[in-house]
Amino acid sequence: MNLALRFLGVGSAQAPELGSACGVLERDGEPLLMIDCGAEALSAYLDHYGRPPLAVYVTHTHMDHVAGLERLFYRTYFDEALRGRTRIHAHAALVPLLQARVADYPQVLAEGGANFWDGFRLVPCSRGFWCDGLWFDVFATRHHAPNSSFGLALAGSFVWTGDTRPVPEMLAQHASDGELVAHDCALHGNPSHTGLDDLAREYPADLLRRFMLYHYASEADAVAMERHGLRVARRGDVVALAPPLARALPGAA
Repeated sequence: MNLALRFLGVGSAQAPELGSACGVLERDGEPLLMIDCGAEALSAYLDHYGRPPLAVYVTHTHMDHVAGLERLFYRTYFDEALRGRTRIHAHAALVPLLQARVADYPQVLAEGGANFWDGFRLVPCSRGFWCDGLWFDVFATRHHAPNSSFGLALAGSFVWTGDTRPVPEMLAQHASDGELVAHDCALHGNPSHTGLDDLAREYPADLLRRFMLYHYASEADAVAMERHGLRVARRGDVVALAPPLARALPGAA
């Protein structure tokens, strides 16, 4: 198989011109898994692929990462060929937050007779999940409250941190086999996000060479980070990935 990671958006919540932070894992040129579904991200997905996603992974429930789910509900619910087909993969700890933030609007249809989750197939997970023949590991990250944000890894291929402070202990486990690491980073960090000065302090140089930085505030910040020798993702970038390790495939011991 030929795998690639497409960056549909790379911006922070305050940088809609860069697109809502979102990646899509592609297999043989076709979308396999959308990572996060902010409002701008869903628009970018529909513009590029011409159809709604069949699988979405949610890293956390800030609106720039989940606001597109409401529109996706209406797109799928009223199409009998799509209703209930899109899988929403999320850590079990996020299910109450998803319910509270996007699914619990009273009378989701004015006509009644429908629940928000009727439009999807919710797939809670803890350690990870299978999606179209691949096993994805899920791990906790550091963003706002504990147990409220979770990264994603496909062993041997890539890691997507989602919004986070540095997580060296997690990347030591999930990025030890040459994976590309898409990592949250802005020019200046804060209590919920990684900053440029955090990277060299928290991560070894050989790991940093595999980083692609996203979730930053402006193109000027991207250029400034590149001046430090770091690789920065731009909206629309597509990166070829190494094939997954055997343990990420069915039948692995």
